[in-house]
Amino acid sequence: MAIKFQYNKTSLQQLDKQLKMRVRTLPIIKNKESALRMEVKKCKTEAVAMEEKLEIQIQTYEAMFALWNEFDPSLISVKDVHLGIRKIAGVRVPMLDHVEFEVRPYSLFNAPKWYSEGIELLQGLAQTAIEREFLVAKLRLLEHARRKTTQKVNLFEKVQIPGYKDALRKIKRFMEDEENLSKSSQKILKSQQEKRKEAEE
Repeated sequence: MAIKFQYNKTSLQQLDKQLKMRVRTLPIIKNKESALRMEVKKCKTEAVAMEEKLEIQIQTYEAMFALWNEFDPSLISVKDVHLGIRKIAGVRVPMLDHVEFEVRPYSLFNAPKWYSEGIELLQGLAQTAIEREFLVAKLRLLEHARRKTTQKVNLFEKVQIPGYKDALRKIKRFMEDEENLSKSSQKILKSQQEKRKEAEE
């Protein structure tokens, strides 16, 4: 990205201001990036643990597979999913507060004994599956924010800050050269005037 500038004091001041702002902001962005990197790592670890938990619950469900044929699936349903929002390193992510289930009344005498255990198992399975979805969404948001922050750090560090420094150096050299030329031309003019005076005398 080429930085546009003019060879004058106004441009010099504006570029200097922009450079100072970026130099001041860079450590803050770097801290945000490292915080996001740690959160992404933590979130990935949680996701692996959640996958394992879900796998164990699915195996428990499958172990009772023969019994599920007589289970009435309309007995239990997810009534509501309550969520909150939490800020992690400046990124708003959805957090699962709790899942509300609706269990239809059933006859404890006519239904098989394992129904209450089956309902608990299904609630646990649904709870874990919903938690996993929230974790995946959180991970996606955090990874996206981390990528954007890394891009910004690289832009500042590798492109903009060196670009502004180079532009400032060019303007300063140009202004020094201009000043030197001005002094030289004044000296030449002065010596010519002195020679004319001497010739007139």
